[in-house]
Amino acid sequence: MATIDGLPPLRAVIAAHGLTARKALGQNFLLDLNLTAKIARSAGDLRGTDVLEVGPGPGGLTRGLLAEGARRVVAVEKDARCLPALAEVAAACPGRLEVLHADALELDWAAHLTPPIKVVANLPYNVGTELLVRWLTPQSWPPVWASLTLMFQREVAERIVAAPGGKAYGRLAVLAQWRCDARIVMSLPPEAFTPAPKVRSAVVHLDALPQPRFEADPKVLQRVVAAGFNQRRKMLRAALKGLAPDIEARIVAAGLKPTDRAEQVPIEGFCALARQIAAG
Repeated sequence: MATIDGLPPLRAVIAAHGLTARKALGQNFLLDLNLTAKIARSAGDLRGTDVLEVGPGPGGLTRGLLAEGARRVVAVEKDARCLPALAEVAAACPGRLEVLHADALELDWAAHLTPPIKVVANLPYNVGTELLVRWLTPQSWPPVWASLTLMFQREVAERIVAAPGGKAYGRLAVLAQWRCDARIVMSLPPEAFTPAPKVRSAVVHLDALPQPRFEADPKVLQRVVAAGFNQRRKMLRAALKGLAPDIEARIVAAGLKPTDRAEQVPIEGFCALARQIAAG
């Protein structure tokens, strides 16, 4: 791994700036620069690429992204306490790091980056899933980003890559795998973090497909999937009855069984049903 000369160890940075992780902000700092470099490498070749990082904290992953050759990194940090530490990283890499003091849920981040764009982040636990859903559901596809490399609680990561038929399979799996190739690329134990969370973590890499795997109106598909999994123990004919008065006939027309449950339906089946409902 290339290094950024002159920067102190992360533990020293945290001590110097009083950066105790705050539970209210979903913070768990990853201090091992070998691990942050490995996460950066799992995003693929970063040369010639702008990278969005959400929740950089003291800048461990930020350092890895810059050392691995990212053209520019735009780091969005809500916690003002972290800004001086990030300013030190920016000073060591002139012109390559822009730090935005903002809430990632409220920011038009795309205006600050130039394609090709990759998103790489150790996401704060409290907003990770919401950010992922937003990135997976833009108004048009393909999205402005080429890939997402994101750290989640292991349980969430498994839901993103889950196959039909199991308890982990649900809305996140359908939304992610309809438009992306998704895989878990790293697993991290609690003791890798400060403070150590009560759960294991994992990094998921998602490559955006040029077009979705199967034809469907995105908004209709989201309604179908949400209705199906909101009452996942019910059969489709009961869980989806609010979507159309003749829902059972539409389920059959989509090649599904009214007695199936949502977790049994593959992505292709959800898309077929969305097309049936969109037909009016």
